[in-house]
Amino acid sequence: MKTRRGAYYSCHAAATAPGEGPEAVHRRKRRRTVSEGSPAAAGTPGVRLARDMFEELPDDLVVSILRDVAASAGSLADLAGAMLTCKRFRELGQSKVVLARASPRCLAVRAKAWSDDAHRFLQRCADAGNVEACYLLGMIRFYCLGGSCGSGAALMAAAAVRGHREALYSLAVILFNGSGGGKDDRDLRAGAALCARAASLGHVDALRELGHCLQDGYGVRRSVLEGRRLLIQANARELQAAVTASASMAGAGAGGGKGSAAPRRHSCLLSDFGCRAASGETHAANRFLVDWFASRPLGASAAAAPGGNGNPGTAAASPEEDGAGSLRLCSQAQCGRAETRRHEFRRCSVCGVVNYCSRACQALHWKMAHKAECTPTDRWLDVAVGGGGVAQANANANADAAP
Repeated sequence: MKTRRGAYYSCHAAATAPGEGPEAVHRRKRRRTVSEGSPAAAGTPGVRLARDMFEELPDDLVVSILRDVAASAGSLADLAGAMLTCKRFRELGQSKVVLARASPRCLAVRAKAWSDDAHRFLQRCADAGNVEACYLLGMIRFYCLGGSCGSGAALMAAAAVRGHREALYSLAVILFNGSGGGKDDRDLRAGAALCARAASLGHVDALRELGHCLQDGYGVRRSVLEGRRLLIQANARELQAAVTASASMAGAGAGGGKGSAAPRRHSCLLSDFGCRAASGETHAANRFLVDWFASRPLGASAAAAPGGNGNPGTAAASPEEDGAGSLRLCSQAQCGRAETRRHEFRRCSVCGVVNYCSRACQALHWKMAHKAECTPTDRWLDVAVGGGGVAQANANANADAAP
């Protein structure tokens, strides 16, 4: 085996002192009781032997071990703990091979813990080719950090090219809304194509979005039957995920003894057909967006945020200048997406209170909550009385209404 110094390592030669056989070395190892950190360790042959053997391990072997640790890490603390074991682990842990295999849970940074160090770590992982880091950092830059829409979209595109279904769906939503640009920048056909690609990879929201697009003729040729079929397929996958989650909860309850509570059965699961479904696990990017805008005014903290706008020499516009005070969040609680310009999302055509970034979010929120809350409002009459007239009020309603 080749070592870092270029020499070839021989286990028998390194473990056997002059004049000793393998049996003597084995007996000497068993008699060794002095720890490496004790004062007598410096003069102990066994400790010197252990140190030499560790230093003789080839770099590629250590990197492969750290790569597996990064791929299975449940949090960033697990990977950091392994890298802080010694100086050599810390140096080799920065290699692209290790960072490219960092697990999604290892990359799932929280909004309240966002800092320049977290930004640099995600950037290093993205530069190493980590697809999950590309998508997560792209979403953060696009929606949270002012002036970084271009770099955020580029990172999501890099993840989408490599088949990341969440990135494909997010780019479809951006194209449907013209996010990061003007209303004329919308590309419905390209958005529908990206939805179809994400749906083929198993993304349920993309499948639901594509079904509604086919029903409404939004970016594709209208086909009510085909759209209905896709909606049924999306809800079947939703049902399968709910049953799997219930089965795992039942297994956990059975192993917990008498004190474990039995999981509740879902009497109805199809959200697109008037029923409730057990919501699946939200992606780390959406959780970050929800927490970010829950603690910061929309658009007001981009300039002061760690990591800034991605361009140190460019200052973000104030909320008064870019209309950030009038920007809105998607009303689907687990989405977290925010407008990048005024009136980008569409409102409910009945109450005008809730806003949605996509048809999928609208369908989910309608069946989960808004159906019981939606009531006609008198704001259109107020607009008409204020001088705009009934025709102007109706025009504003149609321009701002959700599909």
